[in-house]
Amino acid sequence: MPLVTNLLLRHSVVMCLLLHSLVLMAFCFHQDATSCSKSCYCTGDEFTGTTVRCSHQGLTEIPRDFPNDTRRIYLDFNLFTRVPANAFVGLPRLTELDLSHNEINQLEPGAFRGLSPSLHSLSLSSNKLVKLNPEAFEGLWASANLTNNPWHCDCNLQKALPHVDLEPASLAGIVCHTTDPEDSRVQGRAFLLAPDIDLCAVTKRTTDVAMLVVMFCWFTMVISYLVYYVRANQEDARRHLEYLKSLPSRQGKSEESSTISTVV
Repeated sequence: MPLVTNLLLRHSVVMCLLLHSLVLMAFCFHQDATSCSKSCYCTGDEFTGTTVRCSHQGLTEIPRDFPNDTRRIYLDFNLFTRVPANAFVGLPRLTELDLSHNEINQLEPGAFRGLSPSLHSLSLSSNKLVKLNPEAFEGLWASANLTNNPWHCDCNLQKALPHVDLEPASLAGIVCHTTDPEDSRVQGRAFLLAPDIDLCAVTKRTTDVAMLVVMFCWFTMVISYLVYYVRANQEDARRHLEYLKSLPSRQGKSEESSTISTVV
């Protein structure tokens, strides 16, 4: 009996230690998943999700340590100049993202990868965006605020718009700050609301003119080669003809000389 009691006691101690370790590990994982990012303020609970506020912090890079259960992130009024690829990966519950009032001028391909279909609201207003990169949104279907950016409307933008998966109404926020060509009559207007404007027309005309110039140059080269070829052959033909004409006269002289020799 003492032996059995000792074995049971040891087994109980081992089980208690194992259970205690599991509890500590779960606690640590929970802390890692819900700990707030540095320079940010987090609120919320496990039912409503975490709201992360990083506004007015003078941040130059987007933090990468957001809690996994984050629902809303406010990164407005900072100093970001770009949104790198996979900046918000690992946030499957994120529904709202505010990046307004920064210095963002570049959205890298895959910048918002992993946020679809959870993300419903995206604010990129009051930044320095000039070009629209469809690869940055990568299938993201959300309502986006793209107003107050110095958008440059040109043929590249016109070609990019059909490939952007944001809600169509979001693209109305693309107001042309500058245009190419300048006389396209869309400067200061929402490009989405000017479907009758074709900014690729100038590019097409330029391409057509370039093709005509290339074809003309090629045609000129062909004609020049033909002229050279004909002239060269004419010269050879003339020389050959002169040679042939010279043969009878020589033969006549030879016969005349032979006759004189015979008479003598």
